Amino acid sequence: MASQVQPRGSFLSYNNSAIGFTDTASLVVKRTEYEYSGSLPLLTLIDLSCNNLTGEIPKELTSLQGLIFLNLSVNHLEGQLPMEIGAMTSLESLDLSRNKLSGVIPQSLAGISFLSHLNVSYNNFSGRIPSGTQIQSFYASCFIGNLELCGPPLTETCVGDDLPKVPIPGTADEEDDDNWIEMKWFYMSMPLGFVIGFWAVLGPLAIKKAWRVAYFQFLDSVRCKLFGCW
Repeated sequence: MASQVQPRGSFLSYNNSAIGFTDTASLVVKRTEYEYSGSLPLLTLIDLSCNNLTGEIPKELTSLQGLIFLNLSVNHLEGQLPMEIGAMTSLESLDLSRNKLSGVIPQSLAGISFLSHLNVSYNNFSGRIPSGTQIQSFYASCFIGNLELCGPPLTETCVGDDLPKVPIPGTADEEDDDNWIEMKWFYMSMPLGFVIGFWAVLGPLAIKKAWRVAYFQFLDSVRCKLFGCW
């Protein structure tokens, strides 16, 4: 179970029939019981549900990278969920419901790409449900019974979700706002500068005739020096 490649599989139960020795295992997923026999060599599972297990979940359990199904529901487990649970990259089903687990649900749980079933209901988890499309696509019933959990898919919002977002100094949003303000002032100053420059040169010529005569005489002298007079 500690390897992602399982040539023979790992399982917990077997039956001894009259015909011969047959390996089978039963697994409850999404409230439906499945029995595996022929495909059992491809299955890696731990089902310790409905026992009297106590104490914390050992973090060494998270080293089982080849584990596909883990069911520890209906026990008396307490403490926090190991932060390293995201290392169980092959996990497809995780049921921790009806225990006494507390603390936050690790964000690393959202990184398990094959996880298709999750149930952490009726514990004492608190804080925000890990953000991620996969986690937030589960039904809200997977998280009920945890009075201090918040965020999608639950309807309870977390503290601060309703507050308006304030740009943090140095963030991309603030830089975009600054760039837009600079561009706005640039475009506004273009026509103003054109008008001021135009009247600064031509305004005096339009007002005083002597200045107009002197100006055109100056242009005429420059033309004569460059191209010759005719």
